[in-house]
Amino acid sequence: MHVTEAIRIALQSLWVNKLRSVLTLLGVVIGVAAVIAVVTFVSGVNDYVAQKVFNLGADVFIIFKVSPAVTNVDHFLEGEKRKDLTMEDYQAVADACRQCEYIGAVLRNETGHVKYAEQSISDTSVRGVTPSMAPIYDTDLSSGRMLNETDLNNRAPVAVVGTDIVDHLMAGTDPVGKEIRLDGWTYQIIGVGAKKGTTLGQSADNYVMIPITSFLKQYGAHNNSIRISGKAYSAGVPLDEAVDESRAALRAKRHDPPGGDDSFDIETNASLLGIWTGFSQTFFIATIGIACISLVVGGIVIMNIMLVAVTERTREIGIRKALGARREDVLLQFLIEAVTLALAGGALGVISGVAVAETVTLLIGMPSAIKLWAVAAGLLVSASVGVFFGVYPARKAAKLDPIVALRFET
Repeated sequence: MHVTEAIRIALQSLWVNKLRSVLTLLGVVIGVAAVIAVVTFVSGVNDYVAQKVFNLGADVFIIFKVSPAVTNVDHFLEGEKRKDLTMEDYQAVADACRQCEYIGAVLRNETGHVKYAEQSISDTSVRGVTPSMAPIYDTDLSSGRMLNETDLNNRAPVAVVGTDIVDHLMAGTDPVGKEIRLDGWTYQIIGVGAKKGTTLGQSADNYVMIPITSFLKQYGAHNNSIRISGKAYSAGVPLDEAVDESRAALRAKRHDPPGGDDSFDIETNASLLGIWTGFSQTFFIATIGIACISLVVGGIVIMNIMLVAVTERTREIGIRKALGARREDVLLQFLIEAVTLALAGGALGVISGVAVAETVTLLIGMPSAIKLWAVAAGLLVSASVGVFFGVYPARKAAKLDPIVALRFET
């Protein structure tokens, strides 16, 4: 029997028994779809995190009271007991770090309410920053100017806003020079940030940036630990030297005992990405394990259906052997049919997985990236399932005695 004929028979069997075929392939479809969807999401989120979320540059570090990327519960609880980082800590680092081109500080409040005339917008990210944060994070403006040292020293009521503030509150007007109410306090807009889009479905343009001194004046220092960011000189100065200088200055300022642990955390782009990669890999492995269970179940169902097919076509096998078909021919026929069944399920699984990923991306903005290697791997795995679980039914068919098979009554 030619390979094409065996494939044609398998496809005819699928078409004639549609409901049975759907139920047979369901396990393989679910397993492959899960693998494709997970790979698509993990790849998309990893690319997005690397490019936008943790895109600090190789020469930037951040000092936290406790790292937001901590994965150890005990470390987190211990970190929550630490003293808040203050402007005095920031000044100590700024004075001591000779290898740092810039040192900046930032405070955040994620529940700000902004009002202009009769319009308002909620859940605005309010950021109190030092002017040096702009070159550290490569902040771009579409109009106006950035905060400066004069604004910082005078606690000036001025602000740089994101495009969401302009689009929702001041559409069609020039926002520079206009006054807004931020949680009841009046600020004058001096600049508008360039549009950034969304981050994991959340807008990155709903923010108001004010001098950190103005932030402390309005919101106070209670339960507000600043984040200190540093940028090493780009002219060949190793980041480690800048980090070591900053760590030494901060340990001295906070009176950390010699040989004891730091009372703060320092993270770099590499360390943050490493933590995220470890987390995403763990999630990926766990999900793949669950998907493999679906593939095994699907393979068992395929084996069962192929055993039924062998019983149903016993006389056909006897006729083929009587006409000269060898054991290898019968074995190959049923093995190809099993692989065809599994590949059909794999193809449907790939299509379903991609469709699910693209639908979720459209609905909530979760980044996704379709990888050709994942598609090829999905089809290869499904074909392997067909081979593995199709061998036994094929061997059983090949071993049938032609005389017994011809006498078989269905």
